[in-house]
Amino acid sequence: MRTIIRNCSIWDGTGSAAYTGDVLIVGNRIEKIFRSRGDLPVAGAQVIDAGRRTLMPGLVEGHAHLSFGGAARNTDLGDLPPEEHLLLTMRNAKTVLDHGFTSAYSAASAKLRLDVVIRNEINAGRLPGPRLRAASPEITVTAGLGDENRLHMARSSFGLVADGTAEIAKTVRLCIREGVDNVKINISGDDFVPAAKGGMTVMGEDEVRTAVDVAHSFGKRVACHARAAEAVKRAVRCGVDVIYHCEFADEEALDLLEANKDRVFVGPAIGLIYNTLHEAAAWGISHEAACAMGMDRVMENSQRTYEQMRNRGIRVVVGGDYGFAWVPQGTNARDIEHFVKLFGYSANEALQCATRIGGQIMGQGNELGLVKEGYLADLLLVDGDPTKDVTMLQDASKLTMIMKDGAVYKSALDPTRDVADAA
Repeated sequence: MRTIIRNCSIWDGTGSAAYTGDVLIVGNRIEKIFRSRGDLPVAGAQVIDAGRRTLMPGLVEGHAHLSFGGAARNTDLGDLPPEEHLLLTMRNAKTVLDHGFTSAYSAASAKLRLDVVIRNEINAGRLPGPRLRAASPEITVTAGLGDENRLHMARSSFGLVADGTAEIAKTVRLCIREGVDNVKINISGDDFVPAAKGGMTVMGEDEVRTAVDVAHSFGKRVACHARAAEAVKRAVRCGVDVIYHCEFADEEALDLLEANKDRVFVGPAIGLIYNTLHEAAAWGISHEAACAMGMDRVMENSQRTYEQMRNRGIRVVVGGDYGFAWVPQGTNARDIEHFVKLFGYSANEALQCATRIGGQIMGQGNELGLVKEGYLADLLLVDGDPTKDVTMLQDASKLTMIMKDGAVYKSALDPTRDVADAA
């Protein structure tokens, strides 16, 4: 299959200014970019006239929870039967792709194998969805984030409870046996739960190191939930690959992250915090209630921390814990706006977090996240210039074309074939 997208304004994801050109796609890769008009090899090709729209890399959701949907409480995810939960995850995968996210790095599956099954179906071409790195549930300790059990009653959420190095090692191996790409561990707590608060570091350093060593021995990556400064430092010291939240990182933690910036990725997951403060009243969380939970403090610290991370050149990915009731799937591109308005990123910088750096967290930084010859053809055609207004990416109607792996998934344009005068 050969496709030519002509008459584009190409924003290639490198940070350089957009330029006018035409793009030839052969199979699932970008074969050639023509910066000047000439004889395009149109014979036998599908030709799409972009009409000067912006061609850019597909977006990458760096903190995905495709199996989360509409939950107002952590136990809502545990209470959902696996059959209905699989269908929900299928719908969410399609929703995320419909909104321009052609790749997703999972930050946890609510049940073991939900991500794995969806990834396999997507890869087999039987289900529409983004490229997916499948994750384990969130491995936590007793009383940590994800442990919803009570002495008199067992309750599930999105966590697998393991205490001590032997249980941690066995749980990590179990998840790997069942096919995950990423292992998720919860080192700190969270202000949404009663026992382990966000400022607490509740998973021991020996437990963290065991999880990392076991996962790395199988060639898998480890992501973690780490709000507290000590949790961030523990994650870096133990070799965690992706560290989420980090808002209470102190100077020592920031120095450690900067020293390891070529190895580590971070993500603020700010969407849930922002919406809890401003848009959760319909679910019983007024602004006052959110502040009483400490969400205003989390927001202030996030703004301080991520402004410093930007200045230090630490790699940051978009993705905001979308999938809870007041942060619905499909609104994921709001994170790009949050990076601009809350963290001081330029539009160009924020878009790179969602594309170029996203390709790197997917483990495909040499073939994904840029409009570049030889790269995978995961592309968006946007009706407007997102470097001038990133909010347009929140409007699915502005995504004139979505291409994944060289195949047009969605297009509002009518392609032509064998157009002799297309050049």
